Amino acid sequence: MESRLAQFAAMNQKDKATAYQSLLSEILAREDQSTIVADIHALVDNVVNQESVGLVISRSILSELVKALSEGKVKDTEQRKRIVEDTLEIIQPRIVSYEEQVNSLRFQLADILEEEEEWSAAARVLMGISLDSGQRSLPDEDKFRVYVRIVRLLLEDEDSVEAERYYNRAALLAHNATDKETLLQFKLCQARISDYGRKFLEAATRYHELSWVPEIDEEERKHMLSAAMTCAILAPAGPNRSRVLASLCRDERTADLPSYNILLKMFHDRILRPNEIKEFEGTLKPHQLAKISISSNDRLASAIDEDDQANDPSISTRKGPSTVLDRAVMEHNLLASSKIYNNITFRGLGALLDLTPGAAETMARRMIEQGRLKGTIDQVEKLISFDVLGEEDDAQGKAGGLGDVEQVEEDTGAPFTKRWDMQIRLTAANVETIVQHLTEKGLVSFGAVQA
Repeated sequence: MESRLAQFAAMNQKDKATAYQSLLSEILAREDQSTIVADIHALVDNVVNQESVGLVISRSILSELVKALSEGKVKDTEQRKRIVEDTLEIIQPRIVSYEEQVNSLRFQLADILEEEEEWSAAARVLMGISLDSGQRSLPDEDKFRVYVRIVRLLLEDEDSVEAERYYNRAALLAHNATDKETLLQFKLCQARISDYGRKFLEAATRYHELSWVPEIDEEERKHMLSAAMTCAILAPAGPNRSRVLASLCRDERTADLPSYNILLKMFHDRILRPNEIKEFEGTLKPHQLAKISISSNDRLASAIDEDDQANDPSISTRKGPSTVLDRAVMEHNLLASSKIYNNITFRGLGALLDLTPGAAETMARRMIEQGRLKGTIDQVEKLISFDVLGEEDDAQGKAGGLGDVEQVEEDTGAPFTKRWDMQIRLTAANVETIVQHLTEKGLVSFGAVQA
């Protein structure tokens, strides 16, 4: 090989092009490809680094090599990978002169790495592609496709921080994209980034929207619906989550999924017990079980008197939720307790949530501040009073997905009478719903009324 390459140095430029082309074809056509990696390495090194070889010839030979590799003329995947990596390493010092060939080789190397499930390595290879060079700028559609692919690969290795950076670049080009498959991948990446960023409410909405897209495989749509349910359960309790829960509960497909029971209990504002969430916890991904820290201010506000601890050892010593799931369940149970009790002491709420009384007060205060819970806190009496009527009106106007509904009621000046009327109305509505379900299942029938 070395002697033949030395002979090419004395040829004129026209003969050199033919000689190098013939040598490359000969190397690729050999039945015994045991030395193909070393031979191509020597050829590429000679073509790129010999000053006697013109730029036109070297580009032409490299283009032929890229084409041969893409057509699968090197059968062994490991050999093809080594050839691409060696070629890129040789070209690197003079990358500006061979930009088009380098980009093509990087796409091929990314394909190989993706097949080997080396997600982050494949993403880093694609990051090295020059998309906005002065010599050859890719169309916006192609840039968008590359960015979405990088985001998808990074998310496979759960690198959500870097993925979000490239997602933001893709978002700037999304309006020019026309390829439906790439746009669907972009929307899925959008949902997954929200999921990894613990924006569970936003993620649940996006997953649920994608679960209706007919172009997506049925099994994938079922997986997205399950992800939507998981994110809705983990979302912060409040009216916004109630709307998402209502939308999912109305979806007939959710009844067949494992998380349906806990979803239904959350929608109906029922208190969840530890044994009920244990099975659900096993289905969560690592980022959904991430530990959360308690701020120093919350620790101070959540502290209880030492006398109280001494007098009542049954008081919990937990000063806040430890995981994302823990926080979601505690906030839900706090919201559910507001539908059961008119008021509750700090100690009683702490016992319900397995928190110190101070920590329970802190959680309630934060939810009231954020508009996710309606009520008032009396720190002198250590009592939380819930605005039951306001909560029910909010649920009727928002949780059912009807938007803001203006309700005009007569102001009788008797709040307890109105609360009693509201409870009667809700009880009657629940009975009507139960009878309707029993009738649909054929468990109850009503005879015709005779005159």
